[in-house]
Amino acid sequence: MHKFTLEILFQIIGIGSASGLIFKDNQLYIIGDNSNYLYEYAIGAQELKRHPLRENPSENIPKANKPDFEAVTEYDGKIYVFGSGSTENRNKMVTLDSSSKEIIATTDLSDLNLAMQSFAGLPPNDLNIEGAIYNGAEWFFFNRGNGVSGKNIVFTVQGKNLTEEFNIISTEFKLPKIKGIRSSFTDAILVKKKIYFLATAENTTSTYNDGEVLGSFIGCIDLEKMKIDFTQKITDTLKLEGLTFYGETDKEITFLLCEDNDTSELKTAVHKLVLTKK
Repeated sequence: MHKFTLEILFQIIGIGSASGLIFKDNQLYIIGDNSNYLYEYAIGAQELKRHPLRENPSENIPKANKPDFEAVTEYDGKIYVFGSGSTENRNKMVTLDSSSKEIIATTDLSDLNLAMQSFAGLPPNDLNIEGAIYNGAEWFFFNRGNGVSGKNIVFTVQGKNLTEEFNIISTEFKLPKIKGIRSSFTDAILVKKKIYFLATAENTTSTYNDGEVLGSFIGCIDLEKMKIDFTQKITDTLKLEGLTFYGETDKEITFLLCEDNDTSELKTAVHKLVLTKK
């Protein structure tokens, strides 16, 4: 068991249903699953900016119409935002310039998502991408196993790009339960050669409908072995859906986390998690 502290660092007014975040240069970049914006929050100045992810962007989009942006990652001057792939209108990847926040490209990943679903033997509607990592050579996509099949999967995608000439490796993980409910991936990041992930236990067998939240874990996967090093329960009540690296010492590693409150309220709590290294 790892010792930890979890506390609310601050709240941001103007963002609802936060689902992913990046910390860089004392700025937070946040996505929400019911919004068409990338949010930029200056921690020191406490200022919030909105960067459109499509034409005529909006917030608090009805569930049936939302693009369901659930995963965000940054690499080599580009920010990548991904829809969950759980319905036909949730298959977009938006690529932005990290400096200007201008859209470079919007890509339809329907073929990739169908290939991942088929490769892993997932039933229709059980694909639900909640985390993404890019290391310059490989992509890692984290399927949240909250559908009927309950499969928590890391898809490793190699190849020229994400629309053609790609290879897929599928690795399934058994995550811990709370009150008999299996937890499932909600985000992941790469720190050196370790993948740190969040997982939430939610009483539902649907990638579309929400359920009672029973708690959340943080865990670690050894990238080379693709095996779980540890999992640690960190809350009994919060649905934590965003994870980013904040800093570390010889004894501790610190993350920032955001919470999806599954409401239309435009307010997001950012939490600080300090985890003791063993």
